[in-house]
Amino acid sequence: MQVNSLKKSQIFFALLILFTFWIDYTKAQTSLGLEKQFIHETRSNKEDFALIEKGRAANIFYDVNDYKGVIRAIGDLGQDFFSVSGVKPELKSIKPLEKAIILIGTLGKNKLIDQLISSGKLNKSSIYGKWESFLISTVKKPFPGVDQALVIAGSDKRGTIYGVYELSEQLGVSPWYWWADVPPKTRKSAFAVSGNYSSGEPEVKYRGIFINDEAPAMTGWAKEKFGGMNSKMYTHMFELLLRLRGNYLWPAMWGNAFNEDDTENPRLADEYGIVMGTSHHEPMIRAQQEWKKHGVGAWNYATNPQRLNAFWQEGIKRNKNYESLVTMGMRGDGDEPMVEGGDMASNVRLLENIIANQRKILSENMEKPVEKIPQLWALYKEVKDYYDFGMKVPDDITLLWADDNWGNLRHLPTTQERNRGGGSGIYYHFDYVGAPRNYKWLNTTSLPKVWEQMNLAYNYGADRIWVVNVGDLKPMEIPIEFFLRMAWNPKAMDREKLAGFLLQWATREFGSGQAKEIADLVRLYSKYTTRRKPELLGPETFSLINFSEAQHVAMEWSTLSNRAAQVNNKLPQQYKDAFYQLVRYPIQAMKTVTDLYIAVGKNRLYFKQGRAATNLQHNLALDLFKQDQQLSDEYNLKMAGGKWNHMMDQVRIGYTSWNDPKKNIMPKTDEIQVPSKSGFGVAVDGSSASWPSTSNVPAPTLPKFESLNKFQSYFEVFAKGSAPINFKLKSDNWIRLKKESVPGTNDYKVFVDIDWTKLSSGKHQGKIQISDDSTLVVIKVEANKATAKQLAAAKGTFASLGAPISFEAFQASKQVSRNGVSWEAIPGYGRGSSGMSIFPVTSTSLNKPGTPTLAYPVFFAENGEVKIDLVVGPTVNFSPEGLRVGISVDGVAPQILTIIAKPSASGSDASWANAVKDNARTLTSSHFLKVSGRHTIKIWMVDPAVVLEKIIIYKGELPTSYLGPIENEIIR
Repeated sequence: MQVNSLKKSQIFFALLILFTFWIDYTKAQTSLGLEKQFIHETRSNKEDFALIEKGRAANIFYDVNDYKGVIRAIGDLGQDFFSVSGVKPELKSIKPLEKAIILIGTLGKNKLIDQLISSGKLNKSSIYGKWESFLISTVKKPFPGVDQALVIAGSDKRGTIYGVYELSEQLGVSPWYWWADVPPKTRKSAFAVSGNYSSGEPEVKYRGIFINDEAPAMTGWAKEKFGGMNSKMYTHMFELLLRLRGNYLWPAMWGNAFNEDDTENPRLADEYGIVMGTSHHEPMIRAQQEWKKHGVGAWNYATNPQRLNAFWQEGIKRNKNYESLVTMGMRGDGDEPMVEGGDMASNVRLLENIIANQRKILSENMEKPVEKIPQLWALYKEVKDYYDFGMKVPDDITLLWADDNWGNLRHLPTTQERNRGGGSGIYYHFDYVGAPRNYKWLNTTSLPKVWEQMNLAYNYGADRIWVVNVGDLKPMEIPIEFFLRMAWNPKAMDREKLAGFLLQWATREFGSGQAKEIADLVRLYSKYTTRRKPELLGPETFSLINFSEAQHVAMEWSTLSNRAAQVNNKLPQQYKDAFYQLVRYPIQAMKTVTDLYIAVGKNRLYFKQGRAATNLQHNLALDLFKQDQQLSDEYNLKMAGGKWNHMMDQVRIGYTSWNDPKKNIMPKTDEIQVPSKSGFGVAVDGSSASWPSTSNVPAPTLPKFESLNKFQSYFEVFAKGSAPINFKLKSDNWIRLKKESVPGTNDYKVFVDIDWTKLSSGKHQGKIQISDDSTLVVIKVEANKATAKQLAAAKGTFASLGAPISFEAFQASKQVSRNGVSWEAIPGYGRGSSGMSIFPVTSTSLNKPGTPTLAYPVFFAENGEVKIDLVVGPTVNFSPEGLRVGISVDGVAPQILTIIAKPSASGSDASWANAVKDNARTLTSSHFLKVSGRHTIKIWMVDPAVVLEKIIIYKGELPTSYLGPIENEIIR
């Protein structure tokens, strides 16, 4: 058993956060691929290989018998040399006679490389017989007349291509040079440090993306720029995938048929080296649109098996010479449940028959044993229910487990499933159309959450396929790269590397000068956006009356937007298009939509309160609605000369159901006829009412002040008419007031705090009077000052004299581990600074709560019943036992809390729907404090994979808000 103190815990967490901003800039890392940066501006020793020197680039040699995709990638490399240096190497396929050469090829496909291996000058052991592996090595005297060679050797086609693009990236060409207009890093010289650099095999065999929900954005863009979703467009996508070390693609299928729309599509995909598939509901390499075009009869195997078999056979024959990963099984037409033939048992038998016949078609038409043909069966939505019922799946088929469409895994492979020949994979989502709400517009993906979920997947053996729904591809650039990089080697992307990823990315894309600030902008954008996706925002999302929540949220976005503008002003001109699409536009767009809904909320509140400023908020909302379109126009029509027109055409404002409206709809606002006469009203912190009031509402009272948690409250004095207002303020001498005018209005906001030096310990009541010649409003003020005894007992705790206590989970005073199992921080996870979860993630569940534990000291001045909310990640029950966590107060036996969010196939479960909308789940327990004073809250492990974000302790009911009370500070 190991015990860690609060100080040690906080230092550990601080170091993790600092790591986010720590990179050795002198290394100028330009690649996110290999662990080691081996290309530098200057020669470190005479053995280094000169790639670019004195206005000349080393020439590249290849074998004409190598794969076409390899030769094509070598052509890209030559162009990349030119992009960074202005000089272009010659590409040669003759016997080399030059002093220094670059030699690129695939084992068994390049005679010169095979010769080096035979002569013992190149060691192939790190790549021979391995999947998609490459070796980059400097070789002395490789051939007669050649002094030195830089050799890139691949174990297979993609291995060689990955090696080529690794060199490109290290030279300074971003994988996103075309898709995000990232300019190349210019250099006059480049040297490869002598040595051997090996990639190793990818940990996940098939790593890819799914282009989905692509109308109207990507389809509109592709039609304008390329004439449609054809090979002219797809070749850019193939290249991007290879530069990111991806290898797998589910093509666009909303109104598109990849293999028929352009017959060059599948041929070029294979030539480039991309493994093609079809989505989870498009079996046997046939698109849904192909059935709409060619199908005869119903898409129902129970009634139409012959025509469906023939349809599938045509698809297999057509693509049999191309590298494919075949989707098996069957769902209903158009991503719907299969037309059921009866009860569950009947449907299972039908599906088993379908797969048996599909495998027969594969075997007969691909002329190889069916066990040698890569296949997957996607256990998506209701299909998983068939599997759980007992459906038998051939051992060689990969089970592709799906998340819940919102980034939460529904299942992890069991021990038995991990031993299957076909293994397991994951279908994940960065974009979705369906309940409880579509999300398609912006990148709303949290990288720490992706890491947490996919780290679970990898450690539980789901490592055969990782494919992610990326919508229109743009603007998902950052999570796409993170997902594919992690898929290559999840072991290299540990929690500490997670913290540094964005800084490495920003350094590569924009240089080291602004990288730290850009990385932080993206980090905070992700944190703020993933609290609630823009399509789910509404006027009531953030509280206008409690905890100044809406004001704080708006201020966060305003600060972030201003910081982005400052960075933009400092960046060289060539970076501004990339910065706008990758960083600045998402921030401005999300800020604008958030401000819009807050303005609508204020408009409705002010209308209810009778404020003259009602119309001001109405006009502000209209302006923000227009500004949203102006930002899209900037992205579509002006940025990069209009290169990405239509990419920001997704609808995002005005949702009333799960599906998007036909166009953005301005939310309803109210206008009033503002009277000319003078008069004031009063609104107070924590209430939606206003005074003077003709209705039966309690007298205005501010939230209670207490000395252990000093905070500022406020009230507002607002004009009811167009004329300025005059009023007097009077209060007890221990109540401090600070009046500020509200810009653009005749209103005033008065901030209130307490001069504690003028109060004795105990509870006090006071008042604030607001008056003019005809009106008097009296606000009640209550303050509670801790006694010396209470203050002494509260030191070192999160404390309260009655108000809620709130703190982040990482702030434990003590962590107790057990046999290497402990609660550890996931930096950046959730709404706060981090989340706490059990590591190793494969730790065995406990029958009852036990160590490891987290302990938190709290001080509560009142005894009696309290409630404790644990805010946890929105993880769903991916195992039969569920996900549980224990909680106790002092020495009382711990309670077990169960995360019961288990989505139904239809997505209709309300508990799950609320969890994914909030991107968090709250578990509430009740506890009885026998005495007032100091207590210890303990969190106990029961199951791994629970991520704890925040703890809130309170009596009665919490005031309504989205993010909860502001966090307390430890009493010092």
